[in-house]
Amino acid sequence: MRKLHQLITACAVGAITLTGSALAADAAKEPTGKQLAFDRSKGNCLACHGMPTQPDAESTGTYGPPLIAMSARYPDKAKLRAQIWDAMAFNPATTMPPFGKHQVMTEQEIDKVTDFIYGL
Repeated sequence: MRKLHQLITACAVGAITLTGSALAADAAKEPTGKQLAFDRSKGNCLACHGMPTQPDAESTGTYGPPLIAMSARYPDKAKLRAQIWDAMAFNPATTMPPFGKHQVMTEQEIDKVTDFIYGL
């Protein structure tokens, strides 16, 4: 009976370890905020905004304001997130797409982009 208990315990520990490894691998596959911001099918921030602090940001955008010193411009990070979610709520004449409202990005993706942009 004791050997059966040890075998079951070993199998359970192995399953937990494999599950944890699989979850870590899945998390590693998820895009970062920077990847989402640069992705043309998601954030596509570079289409309109320059990012002077990002040397790999090949920006064609000069339409929107440059994304720099964002924590100074948005001391309340929630306001920056709300701007990314639906800029039209603050300025009905804006041309910035409502990424959250139109489900271009998920809640989690908006959070990641907000964290990235806030750090610029």
